[in-house]
Amino acid sequence: MQPFSGFTPETIQFLNDLKENNFREWFQDHRELYEIELLQPFRALANTLSPAMHNIDPAFEFRPHKVLSRIYRDIRFSKNKEPYRTCLWMNFQRAGTSWENFPGYFMELSTEHCLLGMGLFAPKRRVMDAFRERIESEPGMFRELVQRTVFNRGYSVEGETYKRPVPNPLPDFFRPWMNRKAVYVTKTLPLSDERIYSDALAHLIAEDFTHLSPLYRLMVEVMEETEE
Repeated sequence: MQPFSGFTPETIQFLNDLKENNFREWFQDHRELYEIELLQPFRALANTLSPAMHNIDPAFEFRPHKVLSRIYRDIRFSKNKEPYRTCLWMNFQRAGTSWENFPGYFMELSTEHCLLGMGLFAPKRRVMDAFRERIESEPGMFRELVQRTVFNRGYSVEGETYKRPVPNPLPDFFRPWMNRKAVYVTKTLPLSDERIYSDALAHLIAEDFTHLSPLYRLMVEVMEETEE
C-alpha cells in the first residue's frame, strides 16, 4: 500500500457533493471517486499511523475494516433515511472493546473540519466516579500531565456535563474534568489547514496521539480498576 500523502480538495468536494446527492444512484455513479479520493487515503493513513499506535497500545485493533467507519448508514431505526454518511472516521481501540467500556482515539474528516480526539466517550457512571477519585487523590500529577499533554497541544476538554456541579474540593482548573458524564479531548483542524493535504497530517496525528498517551494510560488504569 502507498504511504499516506494527504487528502485532496477533491476529497472534500466529494463529501460536499454527496451531501447534496445522498441517494444510491448518485453514489453508484461516483463509487470510483469515493474509493480513490476517500477510502484509499483513509486506509493509507490508518496504515501509516499503525506503528505509532502500536507503540501506544499493542492491544489496539488494526484490521482496516475494524479501524475505519463505513460510508453506509444504518437507516433501519432512524428517521433520517439518507443512505450515506457525509464524513468518514477511524478509531483506535483495543480489540473486543467499545466506546461504552474503554477509552480510545479517533480522527474524523467531514465537510466542515478534520477532528482529532481521545478519551472516555460513553463510560459508565462508576468509571467517571473512579476517574474523579483519581484526580482528587493526585491533583498535582494530573494538572501537570494534562497541561503538558493536552492543553500544550491545542486540545480542549469535552463531554456532556451534569446540570448540577459535582462537589469536589479542587480549584477551578479541574472543573472541566470533574463535572462530566463523559470526558474526552478534541482538536479541530479547519479544512483550510494545509497539513490535511499532505503527509504532514499523519505526522501531526502520530505526534499528538503519542503526547496524549499518558492520559490514555491513566484512563485505562481507571477502567481496569473498576473491573476488578
